[in-house]
Amino acid sequence: MRARITFTKQGALRYTGHLDLHRLWERAMRRAELPLAYSQGFHPQPKISIAAALPLGFSSRAEVLDVRLNEELSTQEITDKLKNSLPKDIQITQVESVEERLPALQTLILSAEYEVHLTEPVEGSDLKRKIEETKQSETLPRERRGKFYDLRPLIERLEMETDANGKHCLFMTLTAREGATGRPEEVLNALGIEPEYTRVERTKLIFKE
Repeated sequence: MRARITFTKQGALRYTGHLDLHRLWERAMRRAELPLAYSQGFHPQPKISIAAALPLGFSSRAEVLDVRLNEELSTQEITDKLKNSLPKDIQITQVESVEERLPALQTLILSAEYEVHLTEPVEGSDLKRKIEETKQSETLPRERRGKFYDLRPLIERLEMETDANGKHCLFMTLTAREGATGRPEEVLNALGIEPEYTRVERTKLIFKE
């Protein structure tokens, strides 16, 4: 059985890295006594794959993982078994059974949606102008780890909303394909916003049909 679990990552777990999150899920599934399937070889590992690494400090309402089990269980049974084995900052929002022969989860991702709340005052008209300039740019040259790339084609959507209290929130949809992943902090830098003065949450992962 191949089970797909959608879950939140909140609170202090925002500062838990990808590998530690993987180990957290592995321990939780063992405590829950799920019949995990393991890889072959000298160091068998449980067949757990998380869709996309979430940068440190980001929260999420829509993380996704696949786990392979040696027995067929109902999705409700999987949920019930895991309920008391996970920390409070991880909440399961959906469990579904998916086709075993589907490609690896990581290869199915097209893009990701983010909400960015600004924690410091910003002049709304200036920010709106910078957003429009960014969207109208033909290219946005950036450098990451010593390599240059164009950020512009990685931005699928970039919008701003202002609430009744004058607080600004950005909404981004960025590509998340292998070799073409847009990062919210790079978009913020392009807008002249210091990422440390924001609160970023991933709200959705978009997969191929």
